[in-house]
Amino acid sequence: MKIEILGTGCSKCNKTKEVIEKVLKNDGVEAEVVKIEDVEKILNYGVMITPAVVIDGEVKLVGKVPDEKEIRKWISQ
Repeated sequence: MKIEILGTGCSKCNKTKEVIEKVLKNDGVEAEVVKIEDVEKILNYGVMITPAVVIDGEVKLVGKVPDEKEIRKWISQ
């Protein structure tokens, strides 16, 4: 599983990465977590508001920090 966090480095983007990594560690799930800060790459996903979360190429969330419940739902699918 590849999880991409789209954002230019704002506090919400950093918090999104922290929360995702925490859930993965606590649940014992292996995933590649990548932070994408390149605006052009972010726009290629059609994302205009960050933070955004992309899992295996599919945009899951835009414009807010996900909660742990949402993340667990995504990684269990």
